[in-house]
Amino acid sequence: MVQIATDGAQPGTVIVRGGASGFAQDVQVGGHRLIADEPVLVGGTDTGPSPYDYVLVGLGACTSMTIKLYADRKQWPLQGVTVYLRHTRIHAADCAECETKEGKIDRIEREIELAGPLTDEQRSRLLEIAERCPVHKTLTSEIRIDTLLR
Repeated sequence: MVQIATDGAQPGTVIVRGGASGFAQDVQVGGHRLIADEPVLVGGTDTGPSPYDYVLVGLGACTSMTIKLYADRKQWPLQGVTVYLRHTRIHAADCAECETKEGKIDRIEREIELAGPLTDEQRSRLLEIAERCPVHKTLTSEIRIDTLLR
């Protein structure tokens, strides 16, 4: 197994490095190496998912894991979970249920497909459980980002 130096980073720290040109980023998460980039259409080279794609990955993975964990605890016959996600921005004025009425609002559409012989009640409960996924809670809560310069 290849060990990746973490530059003294604490466990749970993500390190992202970019060069002087282009948008491609080298991402290090523990022993995992990833690439982030932007599509060619916006000036990237499309060598990896975009930053917003990674946000959706986090939400989708957490949603699926949370549903699976709950179904396992209840011993329900869930055979699989597929989560489809899409990020868009909409004009605030077009959002009836939004508090903000000016500018644009980020919108994530999430569709969940449950496989297995589940009852309607079980399916409904698993949909409720999806709302409790920790990443969902983070994305819908007030977030504070503290930035320091090294």
